[in-house]
Amino acid sequence: MTSKQRAYLKGLAMTIDPIFQIGKASVTPELTTAVAEALEARELIKLSILKNCMDDGNEIASVLAERTQSQVVQVIGKKIVLYKQAKDEKKRKIVLPK
Repeated sequence: MTSKQRAYLKGLAMTIDPIFQIGKASVTPELTTAVAEALEARELIKLSILKNCMDDGNEIASVLAERTQSQVVQVIGKKIVLYKQAKDEKKRKIVLPK
């Protein structure tokens, strides 16, 4: 992903609300499955890390990205933004700049 594409996705992520909260259980198989399904449906999602989660945000983001074959757009404080292009071309909502 180029820096221009990453900047574009960051701009889109500014307007969306987090759809998942990561708590003290951290990254569970159920969370990974739910995130993968949400990425397929939405392509760009935001996650929020709760205060009771002791793991590092960058670590959580990299683990989720690896398990869902997605890309980490950004990690700011307790917020993570992930992107994965939809497999089906008809379902693609986001067109990245070249």
